[in-house]
Amino acid sequence: MAVVGVCEDDVALRGVLVAALKGAGHEVISTSTGEQAVRLLGKDSGVQVCVLDIGLPDADGRDVCLALRAAGQPAPVLFLTALGAVHERLAGFHAGGDDYLTKPFAVSELLVRLDALARRGTTPVASETGLRLDAGKHAITFGAQEVRLSPTEFRLFATIAGRDGEVVRRGTLVAAGWPDGAMVSDNTLDSYIRRLRTKLEGIEAPVGIETVRGVGYTLR
Repeated sequence: MAVVGVCEDDVALRGVLVAALKGAGHEVISTSTGEQAVRLLGKDSGVQVCVLDIGLPDADGRDVCLALRAAGQPAPVLFLTALGAVHERLAGFHAGGDDYLTKPFAVSELLVRLDALARRGTTPVASETGLRLDAGKHAITFGAQEVRLSPTEFRLFATIAGRDGEVVRRGTLVAAGWPDGAMVSDNTLDSYIRRLRTKLEGIEAPVGIETVRGVGYTLR
């Protein structure tokens, strides 16, 4: 049985999910906001699979997923949402999600999907930079210092930070930062990266965004 993290702001639905998961033998850590999810469902929580609602009161669940990934949480994520359009589903996968259920859904189907995700699992790749991402405020903190990001800046940085030293290709960043099908020039992406570098320098971050010429970017 798995340790399941649930972040759902609807009290009634959260109660149904928690009861069903416990009835199936799982341990549950339940939250209702993005801030709580980042704080309670991180890499040291023991969570093996996460259920994240996209429409949270304080954050987009996809940004919460990015923040968890950047903080080293490798657990598979299943998104819950009332948004079923193809571009919405693609945005969830680009944000690091592993599966997607559109409301309303059958609880029995959710349990089967979670079991499959928990069996698959992943290997932790945790960053020890000391940087923290706040999905609600779209901010990076380092010690007592904080810098606010635009939503696009946040998604780009979280995607790079979540790869923990791997080179992230430019196409991957465009898919994470902009809606599916958006026409984004190389100059536009480069401009966002320059702004991110300036903001990291402003909080004296111990790492920066390094260009891997002809490929993409990495955090070093």
